[in-house]
Amino acid sequence: MTRRQKYQRFVFGLLLLDLLVMGYLGYRYLDRKIPKELHVVEGEEDKITELFQSPWLKCDTSIPASQNGSYTIHCSLLGVIPFKDVKVTTGERENLWVSGEPIGLYMETQGVLIIDTGEIVGEDGVSYDPAQNIAQAGDYIIAFNDQRVSSKRELVEDITCCNGETAVLSVIRHGEEISLSLDPVLGEDGRYKLGIWVRDNTQGIGTLTYMREDGTFGALGHGISDVDTGELLHIQGGALYQTEILGIQKGSKGSPGELSGIIRYSQSNCLGEITKNCSNGIYGKIGSEERNRFTWTRMPVGYKQDMKVGKAQILFKLDGQLDFYDVEITKIDMDHEDTNKSFVIQVTDPRLLSATGGIVQGMSGSPVIQEGKIVGAVTHVFVQDSASGYGIFIETMLEQ
Repeated sequence: MTRRQKYQRFVFGLLLLDLLVMGYLGYRYLDRKIPKELHVVEGEEDKITELFQSPWLKCDTSIPASQNGSYTIHCSLLGVIPFKDVKVTTGERENLWVSGEPIGLYMETQGVLIIDTGEIVGEDGVSYDPAQNIAQAGDYIIAFNDQRVSSKRELVEDITCCNGETAVLSVIRHGEEISLSLDPVLGEDGRYKLGIWVRDNTQGIGTLTYMREDGTFGALGHGISDVDTGELLHIQGGALYQTEILGIQKGSKGSPGELSGIIRYSQSNCLGEITKNCSNGIYGKIGSEERNRFTWTRMPVGYKQDMKVGKAQILFKLDGQLDFYDVEITKIDMDHEDTNKSFVIQVTDPRLLSATGGIVQGMSGSPVIQEGKIVGAVTHVFVQDSASGYGIFIETMLEQ
């Protein structure tokens, strides 16, 4: 093969690679632009047509509506290659009671969570590791020798009273119940131990996003995960409490700030119950009398196709005053793999920038407002840019 032929093959290869990259990027662009599901207000179906405008895309919109008010749009590339089916659900626009106030959270895990395993110094001075390669961080202990376990205290009592006999733990691992056999070790303090570190509750501060007419609420816009395992907590219940914000640690590049406050866990400060912790937020119900302790703003829901890049606001309580603060929506991703990162906002309000540096931990759940509609909630801050962060579509939160 001559040098000229080698050069021609090299150029041809680069051209082919460029075409493949361009095709992939184009596919990814369309995939992110067109969601798998849309909610549309009856009579406003024309708002979604611009989502499907592309010379590469052909959509069949002649599918008849089903009896539950939904239909499917079949999309294909160049009218030949199947691309994506979009489910469209029609109905009336919902109105929500919108909050933006910080709340205290207390949740009890479903069983007892193992956060780590480790060595024990036995009565004989030798180190043992009875749980090594048996128990795992993230396991939820629900029973000890066939006796249900609901708290760390119960588990400790069961281990203490086992007299060194083999313990059979029933645990939930990745959604499946399995049994583990562990041999207790008599520690140097004279008590039997299994070599596991456990936790049975968690608490923190977040922001209440909305409440429906029946008192059910959504908050945070993302689930609560264990700080040690990183796994989403499986809860058996919890409660909302009033919280007093004592200070704000401003965010800066490389260091996200946070709200610091105090939660008084008394019945008089309890505002409602938490029933669900999932990837899109925490959910529950606020008591009928406790609803009057919040300041509410009634707003219609804005769906993802209603959103646009540009000016918006977040609703947040700062220095005891609930107010709207200016932000910019800089990017909208209609079909992000992580629903908590569906759009990007940047804080522009000088008041909020001066007080917090932008978005801080504890502001998760702050409602995002555009053109008089609630369109989403703040979820995460950019570690390298505290003035910017992610948000979740409000319709995604409402699906739970």
